[in-house]
Amino acid sequence: MSLKDPNVVSPKRPKRVALVISNPAVSTTTGWPVGFWWSELTHPYYEFAEKGYEVEVFSPNGGQCEPDAMSDPNDPSGYSSTDLISQGFIHTEKLRALIDNTKPVSELTVDAFDAIVIAGGQAPMFTFDNATELHKKFVEFYEAGKVTSALCHGTAILRYARLSNGEYLAKGKTVTGFANVEEDFADNAVWEYGLLSRDKHVMPWRIEDELKKIGANYVQAGLWRGFAIRDGNLITGQQNFSGAETARAIIEALGE
Repeated sequence: MSLKDPNVVSPKRPKRVALVISNPAVSTTTGWPVGFWWSELTHPYYEFAEKGYEVEVFSPNGGQCEPDAMSDPNDPSGYSSTDLISQGFIHTEKLRALIDNTKPVSELTVDAFDAIVIAGGQAPMFTFDNATELHKKFVEFYEAGKVTSALCHGTAILRYARLSNGEYLAKGKTVTGFANVEEDFADNAVWEYGLLSRDKHVMPWRIEDELKKIGANYVQAGLWRGFAIRDGNLITGQQNFSGAETARAIIEALGE
């Protein structure tokens, strides 16, 4: 590529971020439909837009994506009813269209972006093992020295991402992600309401446990506290209340 190519990042252009959300899936543990989490898309998007960044939305397979129901501020559960940023995004036709026709990760050109951020939701826990193209792109961003980020259950990517030398990308890195205390809270909630028998768990495995197993220095800020941590050009966010913190850490890392 030449520097005249409009897809190549240039200091004179706005910063560009590739925001990846998961494709729809069905949970193997609950049987429920699962997807991405609205606030983990919309809150970073808002922070980036406020800085004048250009954001493109991708998913591993491309096409229409679906949110986890409880992340929708209009869901009868009322769990996310105070999420006005997501409410605004959902009811802005131009923005909602980004979710209805995401670009496949195979079309993501690393040279064209300054940063990548992978949002969470429940679906990554059931689909990212097979998202080999996403593993590859995530590592390419990191090894190119570009800001490489994942949020909440989107940090599932770190269970699979290996550097060119075969080592886990997260080995020896200080990272965060959905905490065991938060998984315990989620399990207890579905058990209490009789939505799942007590011999079953919402998630098939746990972020905190797996990141520790691969040699990462896992840290967290406590139950449902917004938190993000940076280690070099790797930035991770703890859970769905950490979207803004994660985006601000990315903005700081980009020097804007």
